[in-house]
Amino acid sequence: MSTGAAEFESLLRRALSPVEPPAGLDQRLEQTLVNLTALAQEELDGWELSAMRNPRNWVRPVAAALVGVSAGSALVALRVRARHRARRQQSANIGELTRRTLRDVADEAKRILPER
Repeated sequence: MSTGAAEFESLLRRALSPVEPPAGLDQRLEQTLVNLTALAQEELDGWELSAMRNPRNWVRPVAAALVGVSAGSALVALRVRARHRARRQQSANIGELTRRTLRDVADEAKRILPER
């Protein structure tokens, strides 16, 4: 029974070993999120309020809004996470780290939101 458990443990250890992501994955992911956010914004800009009276016309703008919000949120999280280590080293305590992180989130959200 112990040999079976040892084999099972070694199989699990091999199966769950860390895998390095491919080079350039973070840049490709960020570019894809930027493109999705821009496409969703273009789709929303093309719709007129007069066409919204008919509920059958709501599907595309709602889908575009969901895609835009999801991609934008993921983009903010990705960019903030990329700078987290530097902020952690610059911060003296957890309160300062929290303030720096929240400020960074607000700055990234302002960069992504369209100028109005």
